[in-house]
Amino acid sequence: MKKHSPFRYFKTSPEIIRLAVMMYVRFPLSLRNVEDLLHERGIEISHGTVRFWWNRFGPMFAAEIRRNRASRMQAYSNWQWHLDEVFVKINGETHYLWRAVDHEGEVLESYVTKRRDRKAALKFLKKSIKRYGQPQIIVTDKLRSYGAAVKVIGNAPKQETGRWLNNRAENSHLPFRRRERAMLRFRQMRSLQKFVAVHASVCNHFNLERALYSRDNFKLNRDAALSEWRQLCSA
Repeated sequence: MKKHSPFRYFKTSPEIIRLAVMMYVRFPLSLRNVEDLLHERGIEISHGTVRFWWNRFGPMFAAEIRRNRASRMQAYSNWQWHLDEVFVKINGETHYLWRAVDHEGEVLESYVTKRRDRKAALKFLKKSIKRYGQPQIIVTDKLRSYGAAVKVIGNAPKQETGRWLNNRAENSHLPFRRRERAMLRFRQMRSLQKFVAVHASVCNHFNLERALYSRDNFKLNRDAALSEWRQLCSA
């Protein structure tokens, strides 16, 4: 069966659409910031067009990135996960963003709930394990919901807690917090879940770990990431 291009009904070239989506999701820019930056490049679009493109193509790009990376991740057996949750305000009401991060700082799963009890933690763990398999070590904070959920799935001996052991997960919230301030927070739980899923995948794709490589290798990795991005959703 022939695969149709998702860009086939759009007059704008796929390169411009990918660029606009990358700028909006990857960097802490508003819709009008992206509009102005593209205007400097001679591309005339409105901020509403940027919003439509990101809502239409952002999940597609994120899904393809996740498929490619998940297939490579499952080849490793010594996965160590760091689990953490962060408070997010939606229309003045507190929600919780659960996040699973591996030992290299790659965001594996993001999940938004209204509560942070055992039921929510268990659903989050099952969702992560279904996609990436069983980890050897699960590092959490001392929230009791994690211990109760881990016992249900039979991974209690694998759980570790400590004062600084979970810094990897704590640091993974920083890019999201910067993006949240630029967007002036969220108004719906559904839009928050959609954005964190896309944002995590894009950050993983462009997470080049600059401090671990020489300048030459860093430029090669950056070029490779951009080249892969330009091929997303190609027919």
